[in-house]
Amino acid sequence: MSTVDDALPGVPIEILLVEDDPGDVLITREAFAEHKVSNRLTVCTDGADALRFLRREGAHAGATRPDIVLLDLNLPGVDGRAVLEAIHADPALNDIPVVVLTSSVAEEDFLRSHELRVDTYIGKPVDFTSLMHVVRRIETFYVSVRRNVTA
Repeated sequence: MSTVDDALPGVPIEILLVEDDPGDVLITREAFAEHKVSNRLTVCTDGADALRFLRREGAHAGATRPDIVLLDLNLPGVDGRAVLEAIHADPALNDIPVVVLTSSVAEEDFLRSHELRVDTYIGKPVDFTSLMHVVRRIETFYVSVRRNVTA
């Protein structure tokens, strides 16, 4: 697990990226930096660690609750499907928006993800343009929420 703080002004968006592919982690970091979205990106490389982070267990007891989860379905050990089910089943977590990033082409993964209220489902390989679209949606959503909260 690693955390990166952007030096951009404003309250950062807390993002949990659950991804085991270092290349996909890099492109995600670059997309947020390119679009200049103020964020704190935390990376968990497997589902078990992501669940500990979300539940603030063990080494993650002081973790900040993420504003959004970017989730790969195909993870070692506890896979993203199990993480998604756990988020959906937990009242303390089920209001966190989830974006699924996956190489799975299985229709049942797509349908189950939407049944569990996934905000966006993006197929891999994730290209920079697709990821930039997601970054813009995240930024627009959180700017809107913050305006409503502070108004």
